Amino acid sequence: QVQLVESGGGLVEPGGSLRLACVANGTLFSIFSTRDVGWFRQALGKGREFVAGISWNGGRTNLADSVKGRFTIARDNTKNTLYLHMNRLKPEDTAVYYCNLGGSYFGRNSAPHPQNWGQGTQVTVSS
Repeated sequence: QVQLVESGGGLVEPGGSLRLACVANGTLFSIFSTRDVGWFRQALGKGREFVAGISWNGGRTNLADSVKGRFTIARDNTKNTLYLHMNRLKPEDTAVYYCNLGGSYFGRNSAPHPQNWGQGTQVTVSS
C-alpha cells in the first residue's frame, strides 16, 4: 500500500507555475501531523536532492538555495496534505518530485526517512 501519494506534476513552460500535493494514507495518516515532512527531486541521471522541508506544525521551513524565492512549502494537517508551490519554473527544475515523512530537513545536511517515500510525480519544464 502506497502511503504517500504525490500529485500535481505535469508539463509547463519556463516561467510557469505548478502546485504539487502529497497526501498521507494508511499508517502514515495517523502520524502525519506530528512529523516534519519534505520534498526531494531527482533529475534523469542525477542523484536525489533536497528541495524543501517543513516542521510538524508548519512553523519552520527550509528551502534549497536553488529554489529560494520561487518555491514555497506548506502543509494542511487537517487534510494530511503537504504542498509545494512552484513559481517561475526553469528547465533545470525538471525532475521527479518525491515527498518524504519523518526525516530531518533542517540544518546543513538533510536526512530523509529511508522508508517513508511517495512514488513521485514528474515535473517537466520545457517550451
